Amino acid sequence: MAVSANTRKGGWLETATIVIEALAIAMVVRTFLYQPFNIPSGSMKETLLVGDYLFVSKLSYGYSRYSFYNFIPFEGRIFAAEPKRGDVAVFKLPRDNSTDYIKRVVGLPGDRIQMIRGVLHINGKAVEMRRVEDFVGPPSTCNVLRNGNITVARYIETLPNGVQHELLDCRPGAEGADDTSVFEVPPAHYFMMGDNRDNSADSRFDVGFVPRENLIGRADIMFFSIAETASFFAPWRWPFEIRWARFFNLID
Repeated sequence: MAVSANTRKGGWLETATIVIEALAIAMVVRTFLYQPFNIPSGSMKETLLVGDYLFVSKLSYGYSRYSFYNFIPFEGRIFAAEPKRGDVAVFKLPRDNSTDYIKRVVGLPGDRIQMIRGVLHINGKAVEMRRVEDFVGPPSTCNVLRNGNITVARYIETLPNGVQHELLDCRPGAEGADDTSVFEVPPAHYFMMGDNRDNSADSRFDVGFVPRENLIGRADIMFFSIAETASFFAPWRWPFEIRWARFFNLID
């Protein structure tokens, strides 16, 4: 049976409409609800690994101009909600307002933050750290050059609100990281730190305090993970390099 030109045209229009609608829905979800991100560095090990892919909730903290890729310029936030201490948050790097960073919120507005001999102090009180089984992994974990795996001290840190998370101590006594002056967090700003404490560019260094309007969202759930050694040109290895156990893990 012959197919008329009108029928073929109608089929193409229907397909195009479906594609456009799907793209529009995806754009709305990405802009207002959840945005995918991937982890390019080890500054949040062991919570997040290089090769993790995760969804960030943009609803969690409301919206600023950075939520809309700077297309809609305005000051402050709308539908704003405050981050909680211990949240893993994505934000725009303050010095350029374009680079995405992901760190843990450890300091809230008005807090006094200090590192003393590798222990985080909040408002003059030491945060509890409990030593657990050492981490054994690649040298890139601590940004060192050597063959074979390295062994790194691992701790469970308990923040004042009860949030617990793992952290690594690559270089005990690291200059500028383990002992700092007191940082007083300004109003409407936050103090961010990586869980890989000695291998993280964060608020102790040139990242500085993060303005509230620079927040993009809270990291909520992982949807994919693959080893950092995986190669695009060796797809036959992917089934063995995908970290299946990390799929759909909640981030805390």
